Amino acid sequence: MSRSARPLTSARVLHKIKELTKPASDVSTAINRNPRNLERLRIAYKPSGYHLEKPGRSYWHTLEINTSGRYVSADVKHFENGTILSASTSEWAIKQQLYKTNDTSAFVNLGHVLAQRCLRAGITEMTCNVEAVAGSKLEKLLLAVQANGVSFTEPSRLPNTQPWDAYRHEKPWEVSEESATLPSQNNQK
Repeated sequence: MSRSARPLTSARVLHKIKELTKPASDVSTAINRNPRNLERLRIAYKPSGYHLEKPGRSYWHTLEINTSGRYVSADVKHFENGTILSASTSEWAIKQQLYKTNDTSAFVNLGHVLAQRCLRAGITEMTCNVEAVAGSKLEKLLLAVQANGVSFTEPSRLPNTQPWDAYRHEKPWEVSEESATLPSQNNQK
């Protein structure tokens, strides 16, 4: 058996990945290939849309919820790339754990699953233009998403500063430890 025809094992695959991802010895800089990096730093382009649009388009990520007679689905959409991740009660793994696929417990569990997938993908903030009636199943889904660590308010984009501006905004990547205080410390003062 030749060396190139051996079956791939997990150890060989990991060794090959380490070889390919090892930086060259003469390179002193690293390139960040994360497509969402500029959004996390709040300097990426954020579309403003038209002023006549009702929900508006000033977001990086938004939550869309679709309810049919039998299933419920929730999608997180990026303004440029479309659907990034989704969760639905029609998925086999979720459907097997539910009694019905469109009752209140299905909405709450879908909120838990969607929030978990968002956090694993690194999405902690998004906009939500869904109007929920108080006490409805939809409101319980939104509360479940928020209770699991996803915020429905995106930070605003940092404005471009000009050389003649008197006030310059603090850049999020330059926050010093002295200026950063815990919220519990602010409430005690």
